[in-house]
Amino acid sequence: MPARRAQDSMHHNTYASPFSWRYGSAELRALFSEREKRRLWRAVWVALAQAQSAHGLVSEDEVEDLRAHQGEIDIDAAHEIEGEIHHDLMAEIRVFASQAKKGGGRLHLGATSMDIEDNVEIYRLRRALGMVGAGLHDLIGVFAPRIVEYADLVCMGFTHLQPAEPTTLGYRMAVYAQDLRIDEDNLRFVFENLTAKGMRGAVGTGASYEQLLQRSGASVEQEEHVLATLGLKAREISTQTYPRKLDYLLLSALAGLGASLSKFAADIRVLSSPEFGEVFEPFGKSQVGSSAMPFKRNPILCERICSLARLLPGFADTAWQNAATNLLERTLDDSANRRTILPEALLCADELIQIATRVVRGMRVEARRIAQNVRTYGPFAGTEAVMMEATRAGGNRQELHEDIRSVAMKSWEALARGEDNPLPQLLCGQESLTEFLDPAEIRHLLDPTAHTGMASQRARAFAESIGGRPAFPTQPEVLA
Repeated sequence: MPARRAQDSMHHNTYASPFSWRYGSAELRALFSEREKRRLWRAVWVALAQAQSAHGLVSEDEVEDLRAHQGEIDIDAAHEIEGEIHHDLMAEIRVFASQAKKGGGRLHLGATSMDIEDNVEIYRLRRALGMVGAGLHDLIGVFAPRIVEYADLVCMGFTHLQPAEPTTLGYRMAVYAQDLRIDEDNLRFVFENLTAKGMRGAVGTGASYEQLLQRSGASVEQEEHVLATLGLKAREISTQTYPRKLDYLLLSALAGLGASLSKFAADIRVLSSPEFGEVFEPFGKSQVGSSAMPFKRNPILCERICSLARLLPGFADTAWQNAATNLLERTLDDSANRRTILPEALLCADELIQIATRVVRGMRVEARRIAQNVRTYGPFAGTEAVMMEATRAGGNRQELHEDIRSVAMKSWEALARGEDNPLPQLLCGQESLTEFLDPAEIRHLLDPTAHTGMASQRARAFAESIGGRPAFPTQPEVLA
């Protein structure tokens, strides 16, 4: 590996991931930065030395020396060494040891690389998930007033992308928010189950520490001290690593979140097309929709949501492969891809939430166009009610079904010619129906505004329940 300079990652003359500058919050990018990773590595080394000083393995002067030089991160020097020895963590140890000349010789005593890396990784994953979860919690809260605002606004429901029965826009918004609440519950479960490897050596038995400490069980106290520095707990069993199943647990939950947000965004894209013209994402006054077509109002925010969300199941699939093939006590074939899939999955989820929040807050609703679509397609939704009432009054259900179907097809043909929907007039002139129902009753049954069931009440009740949700848990920050 050739020597690399730290600033190369942000150079405009070389490749940089869009997640390193374009997508995700600055706070989350900083958490996954090379500097922050090495700062946390050093925090673990100092905590380990402190724990070992209680057993006479490291002197207080040596611990103080390590602590005094803990913040002197020199990534260029570490990369220079890594180019020779091909081991990033050992390179950082050598740099740290060269700075802390008194205590450097005691660094990493009894440890294996994953004692440092995996505990830091779980810390960063929990901290990142806390940020993402907080954003998701806020997004669900942003949905609540929009649900209430449109709880009574009758709109056409669509199944198979064809007009079905009426619903309300608030109820439809509650569908999206409910999906996200399922995702939030899932991510809370993941957060509680992201546990550290602990300080247990090369295969997870803790043999090296027990040998150093020369008494059974002393390594447990040492582990508890180190993990307390990061605010972590470990499971009973580990190998050289924490269970790679935890990566899959996290990334599959983020993929589920991506699915929810992608459905929401795709629906807005459909509803903003001229054929619907009902709901639109925000569009800036100076925003350019197309370089060639000045009239365009493309739904680029929702398209971006759908685009980024497609990455998440791919990340989850890679994590599945890592969990399934991390053979025996560990293999290294997960290492390179985890450098990408873990931070980028969380950055991707963070960006999706930010964009979705912007869309919900700035969403534009065209009530008149919604009403027009209800007038055009709504009468079809009442045909089942007409058939049921006529049957109840003594009609033959099968014969009535065919008569109504025939009239409905004629109405569709009229709509195709650009005419108003003639269904109410045609049904009121159908003798097989008027024999059992008064024309006024037929028109009433065809009124879509009276056919939304419990949509308004359920939407309001759901919105009210959002406010009582506890905040998403957070991981305390490890301070310098």
